[in-house]
Amino acid sequence: MRAIPITARGAEKLKAELQRLRAVERPAVIQAIKEAREKGDLSENAEYDAARERQGFIEGRIKELEGKLSSLQVIDPATVDAAGRVVFGATVELEDENSGEMVKYQIVGDDEGDIKAGLITVSSPIARALIGKSEGDTAEVLAPAGKRSYSIVSVAYE
Repeated sequence: MRAIPITARGAEKLKAELQRLRAVERPAVIQAIKEAREKGDLSENAEYDAARERQGFIEGRIKELEGKLSSLQVIDPATVDAAGRVVFGATVELEDENSGEMVKYQIVGDDEGDIKAGLITVSSPIARALIGKSEGDTAEVLAPAGKRSYSIVSVAYE
């Protein structure tokens, strides 16, 4: 099984979700199933069907998280010394060469992406175009909206 890169913050979020599912969600859905059973006929009991469906989702997510957590490679960007190159975990400030708009992104694992928070996944087109480049370089990104060019203004490991 290959290692899944993730930041320490992302790993903690996944662990917290797993803990919440085990300690809160699983017992709640078990209680909901118990209460629905007490209402009698299960063949026409929508509450029972909904609770069983929710239980299936929760158990599936628990198994998914357990699998991911066992193969995580936690990377702390602050300890990375990439000599100014863009690597996983780096925070990159970019200037759109067409509009002059400045944007700042951190390259994170696939489970951490949140474009509104400035977190782009390592497998996104823009991150793939940036990896290996240095401050002052230009990155050509093939995005759904077309080809865009970005100048790398700064690279930090925070």
